[in-house]
Amino acid sequence: MNRLVVAAPQGALGNVIIGIFFLAAIVILGLVMQVIGIWVRAFVSSARVSLWSLIGMKFRRVNPALMVDARIRLVKAGLYINTDLLESHFLSGGDVITVVNALIAADKAGIRLDFKQATAIDLAGRDVLEAVRTSVNPKVIDCPAPKTGASGTGMLDAVAKDGIRLLVKARVTVRANIDRLVGGANEETIIARVGQGIVSSIGSCETYKHVLENPDQISAKVLASGLDSQTGFEIVSIDIADISVASVNDVANVGAQLETERANADKQLRQAEAEGRRAMAVALEQEMRARVQEMEAKVVEAKAEVPKAMAQALREGKLGVMDYYRLQNVESDTDMRRSIAGAGKPDGQ
Repeated sequence: MNRLVVAAPQGALGNVIIGIFFLAAIVILGLVMQVIGIWVRAFVSSARVSLWSLIGMKFRRVNPALMVDARIRLVKAGLYINTDLLESHFLSGGDVITVVNALIAADKAGIRLDFKQATAIDLAGRDVLEAVRTSVNPKVIDCPAPKTGASGTGMLDAVAKDGIRLLVKARVTVRANIDRLVGGANEETIIARVGQGIVSSIGSCETYKHVLENPDQISAKVLASGLDSQTGFEIVSIDIADISVASVNDVANVGAQLETERANADKQLRQAEAEGRRAMAVALEQEMRARVQEMEAKVVEAKAEVPKAMAQALREGKLGVMDYYRLQNVESDTDMRRSIAGAGKPDGQ
């Protein structure tokens, strides 16, 4: 009886172990069936990946078909990269196919680009494939960007030393600099720097005519300023696409129009200066009149002191009574002569 009791649990445990093994075999068989087609595709493409690696990708939630497709592309292009590196980039949130295509394109174009650098560019948020394409085929950037600039016209607003306002549009040809893509400035920085350089160059010109005659000198001066430093691009050329004088685009003779406007401005300036001088003259005249009135008042004040002085002289005995009478007679005689002299003059004189 004891032997029967002990044997029963041992038989049940064996059944459990067998069941576990059977279940594990079913799971493994299911995983193998899922990846067997991928493994065969990698095998016939000479991009061998072990079956256990594919099963491990399933457990790590990595798409094995994507990894195998990436490895097949690399092998067919003559590049050999371990699937562990591809899997690591996938788990980091990168775009494996884009990186692989960029590596293949760079290798065919003779551009130095390794896997680590490509994954760093991809994880930094840059399109590494587009960067390789731009390195091979430079692209053109409008400066300023369309619908920006002066009043949304897509033109830069610059003023020469003679005060004439110019509207300029430039096109910048850039090539991607792969070595500076990580941490380098983007296209907006290139546009801003080129716009600043053009405005500064035009502002240093003595006259707008020099800018219209030699726009290539402006672009050459801007290009020599090293505007692509610390950016992810290399400036190939800067070309002035359009340049015009502001507000006179519909005038046939721009020079005559500008000279006429300048003459009118000079006339108004001279008129303002003449009016200022006339106002100063009127003010000076009024000041002189006030000073004349002031002098006349002083004369009247001085005359008023004469009787006082004569009275003081009489009191002190310095002037006699007869002297005073003679002085009065002289004044009366003088008044009479004045009246006689003025009797024959016409009225109003």
